Amino acid sequence: MIDVRDLGFRHSLAAPWLFSGLSFSLQQGKTLALLGRNGNGKTTLLKCLAGLLAPGAGSVRCSGAIGYVPQSFTPAFGYSVFDVVLMGRARHVGLFSKPTAIDRQQARGALDLIGLGSLSQRSVTTLSGGERQLVLIARALASEANILLLDEPASALDFHNQALMLSTLRRLTLQRGLTIVMTTHEPTHALEIADRVVLLHGSGSGEEGPVETMCTERKLSDLYGISMKRLDYCASKGPSAHIVANYSSIAGL
Repeated sequence: MIDVRDLGFRHSLAAPWLFSGLSFSLQQGKTLALLGRNGNGKTTLLKCLAGLLAPGAGSVRCSGAIGYVPQSFTPAFGYSVFDVVLMGRARHVGLFSKPTAIDRQQARGALDLIGLGSLSQRSVTTLSGGERQLVLIARALASEANILLLDEPASALDFHNQALMLSTLRRLTLQRGLTIVMTTHEPTHALEIADRVVLLHGSGSGEEGPVETMCTERKLSDLYGISMKRLDYCASKGPSAHIVANYSSIAGL
């Protein structure tokens, strides 16, 4: 579904590379997490995959319809939640045509899948940041995209809704065969649902591999410049793990 070869990006010819020589493939129904410190190129890489930014080197091939969900969403008008999700059907509606009953059915189904059916007539201006993020994901699903590119989808959500979001994304890959690429500041989220991980170290360097290989204590400690610990435990769904940071390891604390 996604094939990246020797990808590189910099903001200008005089600027240093954010990342370079980055190569990886992601198959249908798999999830890739992008990890790295602020400014190391996570959102930039996501936009290169979406075709919103032209890379400075290498190539990106995506075989499928892409749904891009940005990190933040500030509506210009007080559209209803349903109308925003219905906008995701734009590629299926002909020029000068109106949404059909099928388009409306797809929009309602996407809202129900995300758990926002009861808010369909609410104005998006009255929603919390986390609820708006969920609306954007529902809009991408309504478009019938088979590749979802998500920029920190859980950043504005509380713990309950983070768990709901992750379980929903996992279900979409298993039941619908969606391919997902997401940025996150939480390595635990990568351990929860990702199959593969890209670590962006800055200064042009990056590496990619299976989640268990990339999300080790040593690699994450090097990535974030702080001591990271992995806590393994047994949850109701089976063995799981949580990554925690030792903030006292920062120099000066």
